[in-house]
Amino acid sequence: MAADKSKTAPLVFRKHKKLVLASASPRRTQLLEQIGIVPNITKPANIDETPLKNETPRDYALRIAKEKAIAVHPEYKDHFILSADTVVACGRRILPKTETIEQAERCLKLLSGRRHHVYGGICVITDTGKIITRLCDTVVKFKNLTSKDINIYLQSGEWDGKAGGYAIQGLAASYISFLQGSYSNVVGLSLYDTIQILEGNDFFNLGQEL
Repeated sequence: MAADKSKTAPLVFRKHKKLVLASASPRRTQLLEQIGIVPNITKPANIDETPLKNETPRDYALRIAKEKAIAVHPEYKDHFILSADTVVACGRRILPKTETIEQAERCLKLLSGRRHHVYGGICVITDTGKIITRLCDTVVKFKNLTSKDINIYLQSGEWDGKAGGYAIQGLAASYISFLQGSYSNVVGLSLYDTIQILEGNDFFNLGQEL
């Protein structure tokens, strides 16, 4: 019997203009590749990410995403610039990107049994200098975490460098009882919102195949 070529044929994606991803996150690179977008350059932005006094998590996520893109733009004015920032928030409280096991433990205990918001700020600067920003809001709820749950997660090391002390694409997925909104936003970049911005601003050379 002849093989069904439709099941083995590679995906064909559209060509796109030159793109700089202003992020050091390998997760954002992987997410973009998932939808056929490969950044020409990855250039992390060196900015001060300290929250402003009385700044809300929503405003913070948008501001940091925009500042990242603006910081990188002068060097690549003929490229599209894409930047993002992910903020895990309990109420008005911005949770840290955890660097120590103690920080991670505090975050997990705070998130246990309650809903929280993951705000994803996205900024695109086009090759004509137009600046577009968008905010994605995903609601996530953790189950009531036992001491054993928390200890297992801390031992996994998945918390290291993660906003709010967890990575949804790993072990923490087994702790999440509810999610409303974009899953990819919690990973690091809302693919739906990103593609909507890019499609609406002449990023793709339509009708051409790779």
